[in-house]
Amino acid sequence: MHVVDTCGWIEWLTDGALAESYAPYLADSDNLVVPTLVQFELYKWCLREKDEAAALDVIGLTEACLVRALDTRIALSAADLSARHKLAMADAIVYATALAVGGKLLTSDTHFKGLPEVVFWQKKT
Repeated sequence: MHVVDTCGWIEWLTDGALAESYAPYLADSDNLVVPTLVQFELYKWCLREKDEAAALDVIGLTEACLVRALDTRIALSAADLSARHKLAMADAIVYATALAVGGKLLTSDTHFKGLPEVVFWQKKT
């Protein structure tokens, strides 16, 4: 199981420099878990950058995956992870979701660099 952080989805959607790194994982919808928080962030980003139709199309892509809602177990784990690793709430929830499903978090967000069960790709500048 894998969780792709919002930054990875955006890299892929915009054909960014790291799009090819994320592509195999985003294509494997049977093993891709999407936290509802990532859906929120993607929808908000698409509304801002494109329009509602594009935002709904992206949410449709996420719905083909294994969507995981925030529950009490993940919320409490996220709070612990936030305190331990000094993560913002959203980052902690995404990370806790990956850990809850026994998966890896795939990201290029430096907040996660070096954390257990994280695959980190440095953004190319």
